[in-house]
Amino acid sequence: MPRSTAILEAYVPTILLLFVAGALFTWLLDRALALTGLYRVVWHPSLFRASLLVCVCGLIGLAFYR
Repeated sequence: MPRSTAILEAYVPTILLLFVAGALFTWLLDRALALTGLYRVVWHPSLFRASLLVCVCGLIGLAFYR
């Protein structure tokens, strides 16, 4: 995997693109969890969302840079 990607003749770090993909996936997962009512049993929903974003982006980064 290249360390940087050219978008409109500007080099963008690939990890930034992976973060954007992870944020979109986390948003979809968050909507699904909200519809199922999981947030009623979560102690701190904002902290849960932030940690979910970190976990998803970490897993995507590990999968691509392995």
